[in-house]
Amino acid sequence: MQLPSLLLENAVAQFSKLPGIGKKTALRLVLHLLKQDVNDVQHFGETIARMRRDIKFCQRCHNISDGDICSICSNSVRKQNMICVVETIRDVIAIESTQQYNGTYHVLGGIISPLDGIGPDQLKIESLVHRIEKEQTEELIFALSPNIQGDTTIYYIQKKIAHFTCRVTTIARGIAFGGELEYADEMTLARSLANRLPVQQYVK
Repeated sequence: MQLPSLLLENAVAQFSKLPGIGKKTALRLVLHLLKQDVNDVQHFGETIARMRRDIKFCQRCHNISDGDICSICSNSVRKQNMICVVETIRDVIAIESTQQYNGTYHVLGGIISPLDGIGPDQLKIESLVHRIEKEQTEELIFALSPNIQGDTTIYYIQKKIAHFTCRVTTIARGIAFGGELEYADEMTLARSLANRLPVQQYVK
């Protein structure tokens, strides 16, 4: 793609690094910004830079946060003795959009996948175990993507917490096996949470 300006070309190259953004879409976005007021574009850039620089991760659940503790963990109305274990922050957003869950979360940062070089030590599993012990958790809900890697992760964590008395459940199989949690529609996800099952019923 031949562009008349090196500055324009560099901007297009940066936008095209974003997932799902090709060169043509990147060019359309850059040309749109060129039509905007200079101050608006400067504010746009500063907002993105500030987000990347100042955003934090909750010291308790590893969700994104503006402070040391996220707004979910600090909300006294939510059930603090209930933990929903998820793979990524996107899963927290997906579940929150259903408005059917009123507990807290724990973001693992991935799932066990030996083929991808991801082992238990690279995930936030130990902090989950310590949290269950310290906070006397009553229920642990696994909301991991229903695939082999997700089931392996559940099995591993279940063994690590076997000596605790908390109830261990998982979202119902309304989510198709092999599917990705973040792509499930809100109704299916809400129903899966409401009809969660004891882990022993499907993890062998």
